[in-house]
Amino acid sequence: MMIALFGSGKTTQALAQIMSKAAFFEDISTAYLDEQGFWHYPANQFDPSKSTLQIPSPGIPPSHPLIQKSRNLISEYDYFANVMPASIWISGTNGKTTTTKMTYHLLQQKKAQMGGNVGTPLAKLDSNAKFWILETSSFTLHYTKIAKPNIYLLLPITPDHLSWHGSMEAYEQAKLKPLSNMREGDVAIVPQKYASTPSKALVIGYENSKDLAAKMEIDRTKIALDEPFLLDALLALSVQKIVFDICDYEAINSFRQDAHKLEEFYDSEGRLWVDDSKATNIDATMQALKRYRDKKIHLILGGDSKGVDLSPLFEHLHNVHIYAIGKAAKEIVELAQYYGIACTYAGSLDIAVNEIKKVHTKESVALLSPACASLDQFSSYKERGELFKQYVLS
Repeated sequence: MMIALFGSGKTTQALAQIMSKAAFFEDISTAYLDEQGFWHYPANQFDPSKSTLQIPSPGIPPSHPLIQKSRNLISEYDYFANVMPASIWISGTNGKTTTTKMTYHLLQQKKAQMGGNVGTPLAKLDSNAKFWILETSSFTLHYTKIAKPNIYLLLPITPDHLSWHGSMEAYEQAKLKPLSNMREGDVAIVPQKYASTPSKALVIGYENSKDLAAKMEIDRTKIALDEPFLLDALLALSVQKIVFDICDYEAINSFRQDAHKLEEFYDSEGRLWVDDSKATNIDATMQALKRYRDKKIHLILGGDSKGVDLSPLFEHLHNVHIYAIGKAAKEIVELAQYYGIACTYAGSLDIAVNEIKKVHTKESVALLSPACASLDQFSSYKERGELFKQYVLS
């Protein structure tokens, strides 16, 4: 019998390539045979009795009929549980991509490979590698039942993807799920509020960067990074210390951040603009605002809020003028009025940039940190960030 793959994203496409018999089921109207020889069927043609396993693309929500009809549903991680080498899973709401890349940066000379939500499916990783360093989403964790990490790094959890999970409690439960599968000899580093979560692993709780540095005996004064990247660096160095009992400060200081994450640049008039398009939730935007709290901030806010209440963000705004864009623009304008915060309804990113250009000075900062997903108006947060820079520099 075949294996049923739900959705045809990177994860399931890569899985199909290593399977002898698989078929895709997705939200299409007509069946077709792809160039690799795999059949793609409409979701309503799925018959659970005709497949031994069902593996979903991580983004398919639990409410989808395919998930509801499944009888033997497992995650991508579960499929590789028996061949997965020593693994380091990294999750949390913000900073998991940076922490994953920093950890890989420190361990790449030790035959480590990096994958998961960071872009490379597990099916394309080498099971003979010494380590798998995996950025792990709450979607994947929700569906994972068997697989577990040897080291689990959990960054702070704040509201995100609530429309997918259904509640903040369910979102937190997904993020904490690996702890229940971990064994004696495994290590988890988690925010202090979750340190009492039942687990056979050694669980290390931390309150903040200072606390984590003290507990792991890492000299944070030797790290040339500010928040929010300081916490990411400390978590990566903690892995290096646990596994090899070293802290390579020179290596962590040589790490270069990705684009669209607090990426600063200047226009022809010498005014500071910041591309933080990757900030797709409230907490990420709040971190950006803290970084520039001493300046007047022109903040571009909006997109798809993913069912999250944006009002907590407004309670922390000071000396900020908002430019509302995207699907959440109307809600943002109403919140700004309620909290007495200056706000311009822009609707689109190009209009927001043009409005800011009229009032921006060398003493202020123009910040794209939307606190929302991008898919209502863009193909990705990357496209949103690139267009932002184009509009500024044109």
